[in-house]
Amino acid sequence: MLAKRIIPCLDIKDGRTVKGVNFVDLRDAGDPVEQAQIYSEQGADELVFLDISATHEKRKTLADLVRRVAAQVNIPFTVGGGISTVSDVALLLEHGADKVSINSAAVRNPAVIDELASHFGSQCITVTVDARQIDQAWWIHLNGGRIATDRRLQEWTLEAADRGAGEILFTSMDHDGTKGGFANTITAELARLLPIPIIASGGAGEMQHFADAFVKGQADAALAASVFHFNEISIPDLKTFLHQKNIPVRR
Repeated sequence: MLAKRIIPCLDIKDGRTVKGVNFVDLRDAGDPVEQAQIYSEQGADELVFLDISATHEKRKTLADLVRRVAAQVNIPFTVGGGISTVSDVALLLEHGADKVSINSAAVRNPAVIDELASHFGSQCITVTVDARQIDQAWWIHLNGGRIATDRRLQEWTLEAADRGAGEILFTSMDHDGTKGGFANTITAELARLLPIPIIASGGAGEMQHFADAFVKGQADAALAASVFHFNEISIPDLKTFLHQKNIPVRR
């Protein structure tokens, strides 16, 4: 079995790391460059950097900040926010990103997944999806969760995989920031449905939640923010905990 990945997420707004609950009520969570270095040194498997207001504010991800973060880490580094073209991706890769995350632009123009995967390779393309459960169905939302769509989570992620996405980063908007655990039932459904890895996001509050995401949710990786940013869980302690539960992790 492949090792499960632990991924801290830096949600960036105005050059600072922020964290909220259910995508609102954001509060400052520190300097992203300093945090990236700490997470890399602690043994995080990857790092995700999401400029959460880039699409809504119709601007591009801060390339200089990407460069400064990349200089501090020696682990795979994924960048997202406002990405919609080959030139966007090329710029971020030049500044040190290893992979890119596309979200709203892909839903609005699904062919962009084909184009980017063809140009850079599927291993470089993460499709991020933000979804909320409404009337027993999961629906995709755009622009940092601000805009509801008529796209169902399952059909959209399967299309994204067919078009060349290398992995899916799924955030449950209902669980985000609540610290009540990941959305394991729907994550497991996606894991069975999709031929590519899935990263679970939204709801981490204690170490057992990560174990549940891997066992009950069948996720390939688990992403979290506030529990790492505010020193509620350390990555070395988390990996020891998972190892003791016979969950394969890199140590």
